[in-house]
Amino acid sequence: MAMVLLAAATGCHSRKDAPATAFYYWKTVFEPDSVQQILLQQAAGQRLYLRLFDVDWNAERKQAMPNAIVHFVQPAVHLHITPVVFITNRTLENLPATGIDSLARQTDTLIRQIAARANLNYTAIQIDCDWTLTTRDKYFQYLRTLRQHSGKLLQTTIRLHQIKYKERTGVPPADKGVLMFYNMGHLNARVQSPSSIYNKADAAKYLTSLPRYPLPLDVALPVFSWVVHTRSGKVIQLYSNIRRAQLENRQRFEPLGKHAFRARSSFFMAGVYIKENDILKAEETGREIAEKAARQLAAYLPPLQSRTIIYYELSTLDPEEYQVEDILDLTDYF
Repeated sequence: MAMVLLAAATGCHSRKDAPATAFYYWKTVFEPDSVQQILLQQAAGQRLYLRLFDVDWNAERKQAMPNAIVHFVQPAVHLHITPVVFITNRTLENLPATGIDSLARQTDTLIRQIAARANLNYTAIQIDCDWTLTTRDKYFQYLRTLRQHSGKLLQTTIRLHQIKYKERTGVPPADKGVLMFYNMGHLNARVQSPSSIYNKADAAKYLTSLPRYPLPLDVALPVFSWVVHTRSGKVIQLYSNIRRAQLENRQRFEPLGKHAFRARSSFFMAGVYIKENDILKAEETGREIAEKAARQLAAYLPPLQSRTIIYYELSTLDPEEYQVEDILDLTDYF
């Protein structure tokens, strides 16, 4: 596989005005394998948006706390890292307004500590949060304090609904936004519902507002798939380690259309308990779907002199589906 990837990297992707390519890395253990390392080097020029930790509300202690802090099994000193912190909306809902500035300073301190231990140099910080109308003011204050205290460029993720309804949701006080062009549909148990990762019809409802958004935008595109596990009409879990090929086992599953499968009996698969009559639905983002997403978004995205296309996510990317040239071809749409 490594040789295939190396050969694929010899394509013609040298446009001076082409956007930069990068990957997200979201696992709690930093240990990219050899194939992922080649993709990172040859497709992304070693640019990585690395989730360092989450910030969540601890109901027992009644305070915001970091969790899922990244552990470095491999060094990352040679990479161009942008630290990413995910903060849950419930943290902002529960934290008093008087604690927002302190949380921002604590976030910056922990980023610095992790970066120092791993010998990471960084010039920007990215915050991922799906804020709401009720948490907007707290979140924006958090961003202002973090931006001032860190002295770094500040990026924040932007969802499509926050683009369309910017008058209500507000425009965050950041240097740049990152438009998350995925997870745009409704995750539900209906077999015939379109993919919640990406579907053209849902995206089209929001894109006409994109040219008027005042914050310069990078782009986050999906190159991941998952399986939605439902039981008795309710979604119980998502899995990125189960593939369609496993669901196409006719001895274990009965097909329900093109993407869904009903369990014929109860069994364990990939460490997951599957109960008889459970339904597993494959929501996939292969090259064809990713190209549709890129073409659709590129038609509305206003030009930007320095833009980065970030692919989610390196640790779960299927190397049989995406090689170096495939990633670069997607970036070329922009």
